[in-house]
Amino acid sequence: MQTHGIDPGTGFLDRSSCLELVSKLAFSAAASGQQLAALWIDLSRLKQVNESFGHLGGDLVITQIAQRLREKSAGRGEWCRMGGDEFVCLMPQCDADRARQLAQELLQAIEAPLRFGELFLHPSASIGIAVLEANEDPFAFLERADRAMGTAKRQGGGRAVASGEEPMPGRLGILLAREELAIENKLHLALENGGLSLHYQPIIGFDGSVEAVEALMRCTADNELIPPGKFIPVAEKTGLIIRLGEWSLLAGARFASHLDQAGYRTKVAINVSRAQLASPKFAQALHAALLCANVSPELIELELTESLFMDISEIVQTNLHAAQKAGVGLAIDDFGTGYSCLANLKDIPATKLKLDRAFGRELGMTVVAEGVEEQAQLDSLREAGVDAIQGYIHAHPMPEEALLNWFQKRKAS
Repeated sequence: MQTHGIDPGTGFLDRSSCLELVSKLAFSAAASGQQLAALWIDLSRLKQVNESFGHLGGDLVITQIAQRLREKSAGRGEWCRMGGDEFVCLMPQCDADRARQLAQELLQAIEAPLRFGELFLHPSASIGIAVLEANEDPFAFLERADRAMGTAKRQGGGRAVASGEEPMPGRLGILLAREELAIENKLHLALENGGLSLHYQPIIGFDGSVEAVEALMRCTADNELIPPGKFIPVAEKTGLIIRLGEWSLLAGARFASHLDQAGYRTKVAINVSRAQLASPKFAQALHAALLCANVSPELIELELTESLFMDISEIVQTNLHAAQKAGVGLAIDDFGTGYSCLANLKDIPATKLKLDRAFGRELGMTVVAEGVEEQAQLDSLREAGVDAIQGYIHAHPMPEEALLNWFQKRKAS
């Protein structure tokens, strides 16, 4: 059976493999007339473990819990890791009663005290159960298990709830959940089949110079363009944002090198997510992108959303300073839309501030205004002392070849 991969922390199938496997098992169950059950498990308080002992401590807890799950199920199902603290067990030839029994056994195994250094941790979990119905869509079947798990959490956790016992959401909620699963599947297709691309929007100073070009991700799967407003939230929810971000780093760095070789020495600004910066492997991925692209670090700028700075962990701080030490620039994006205050900016090693349609100055940073579309806005921002402008008034986002032509026309004129 071909799968996308194995989660290295648990040895379980990864989320994409689960989506592939559930379709195959559902088809086999329908063809043979046998039943298929899904147990969706969510561990409680893993966030507190990560905050207290770091992600390595959290990974150790996950590894030990995964071993307990594997031993208790004794080969009765296929295990998948759906996210940081969520697992799914797919059980062929299993009815509702047997699924309930296993769920109780798994809860007992999870809740056994777990030694962590000099401490004993007391894990707990919530479990949702679903049994495949006749002619049911596999994703809807999986979504029912997830929804039942959510009910178990709301009831206080430490329990199992079967699908059908929880309050049914409105039709809109069901449709949105199925749409998310479909988008997740398309993101995997795009990553595997070259469906990702970057478009670039120039950032232009009031002196006419090109301050930088921002790389904006586009995703196409099955000949369908998926809007960023739809695929980015799904990528963040499922953890795929790290893979997308690593791809974007490399693709943006390569284009920065290409622009430089073509005679247009311009910075490329690449968006970086909170999940990337919270990863211990971020600095390694950044250095790899710079090395593979053979690009000068000063031609790369990382755009960081303002909300990142609400709660900066030690690993985020370490990664920010590693990026600064590598020689890349740091820009704070969409400032004024979140929760930061001006006084906090002095603690952030950034050199550029991007304002979302409105804001101020006196920070010792380059100030860029985004979303500028009209001449009146441009005139007001000039008077306010803003350094550079990004928006449709100058240029729309463009693919690589179109941007090169844009540069050529500017040079010719």
